[in-house]
Amino acid sequence: MGFIDKVKASVKSGAEMAATKAQEEYERMQVRRGLTDAYESLGAKTFELADRGELSHADLTPLVEEVRSAKDKLETIGKEQDEAVSPAPVEQPEPSAEQPPPTI
Repeated sequence: MGFIDKVKASVKSGAEMAATKAQEEYERMQVRRGLTDAYESLGAKTFELADRGELSHADLTPLVEEVRSAKDKLETIGKEQDEAVSPAPVEQPEPSAEQPPPTI
């Protein structure tokens, strides 16, 4: 086998290894995403049960309070901005009987 053939074989082998590593990393990323989704679902269900009083544990109490506080804060942010932005109603003068209504 000549030098060029050895280089080609080495490059091909390296490319195959890189493709395999990329595929493995992609699969790892997909599993991590699934795990994160499962944790999120578990947390949401745990909060729901704890909030309804169907699940209680001393370790959950501060976490449940933190979620409640964040939800309350989230609701007040929108309300504060709505109240601050809403302008006072402007009264429109009544058209007099002498003036014809505007045409469009």
